[in-house]
Amino acid sequence: MFARYDMRGVVEAIESGEFPSSANSMWRYSELLPVKSPSFVVSLGEGWTPLLLTRRLGTHLGLRMLRIKDEAKNPTLSFKDRGLCAAISKHLEMGVDSFALPSAGNAAVSMSAYCAASGTSAHAFMPEDTPQQFIDSCRAFGAEVILVEGTIVDAAAEMQVRDGGWTDLSTTKEPYRVEGKKTMAFEIAEQMGWTVPDVVICPTGGGTSLIGIWKGFEELETLGLIDDRRPRMYAVQSGGCAPVVRAFERGTEEIEAWPRGETRAYGLRVPKPFADRLMMKVIQRSGGGAVAATDSEIESCQWMAARLEGLDFCPEAAIGLAGLRNLVDTGVIDYDEDVVLLNTGSSSRYGGIPGRNEID
Repeated sequence: MFARYDMRGVVEAIESGEFPSSANSMWRYSELLPVKSPSFVVSLGEGWTPLLLTRRLGTHLGLRMLRIKDEAKNPTLSFKDRGLCAAISKHLEMGVDSFALPSAGNAAVSMSAYCAASGTSAHAFMPEDTPQQFIDSCRAFGAEVILVEGTIVDAAAEMQVRDGGWTDLSTTKEPYRVEGKKTMAFEIAEQMGWTVPDVVICPTGGGTSLIGIWKGFEELETLGLIDDRRPRMYAVQSGGCAPVVRAFERGTEEIEAWPRGETRAYGLRVPKPFADRLMMKVIQRSGGGAVAATDSEIESCQWMAARLEGLDFCPEAAIGLAGLRNLVDTGVIDYDEDVVLLNTGSSSRYGGIPGRNEID
């Protein structure tokens, strides 16, 4: 299920190729977001994050043009704020006052913060080995935290068993989180002068960003703000939990469940994404692909981004950087291509970036 818009009305609201709002948040694109009345928008200043042109990091990897979409600058330090803000705001407009989701960390923190801001209740179902900083943050925002043995799949199953009368905000099981995530595409295009990059690198767990960014570019084309050119979309996963990569290598649209799902990049520990066919369709239509990197590369890539560009990469983004390096080294991505990599969040809730003395 996707939200659709009266594009003719949106075109009439846009003047001179620019969105009418000057808000320094994702709500500058309110004409293409699902909340009808601004009074229901619960904003903490999410979105409109920097698109940073790297020089030292790009050169180190062998790229002429590498940009980082730095989502660590969001209110709760991750890109989850976009989706959860849009979803909670829209459900508020529909009269909902209680929310729940299974989460490996960042989504639960984001939901908890927006529920606190809106005066609604939050119920976070999390694997029991989730780093304590995530759990503490959820509780600080007033959420109920239920710890479950196993992965996010087990947390989701426990949530269904309990069924507390809440609205389920699970990844891609309602339409509005995708709407928030698609604003990354709007921002990338606007920040690049209404053009699109050749490649977008998405650290991928549940796939909301992959799906949302593709939808965002399609809507911009419909409005005439960009042409029909699209970036190749690459999903990057940890080798310890790589169901999307395996499906891509097999050439299938259905993603088979990964048996255990072990990775320190907790946001990528999704053994069976719900929106598998949508994810694979985006990858295939874009001419992109899916690649895995090892957990052993996390710390070196975090340190590389920190030392060369002053950037704070979470483990998931470090996996994305390792995957990008593999794609460049194997010639899949060329030196002259314009590449955007998502830094999906901050390392702070994982204990920060360990110190090193050398760049790998």
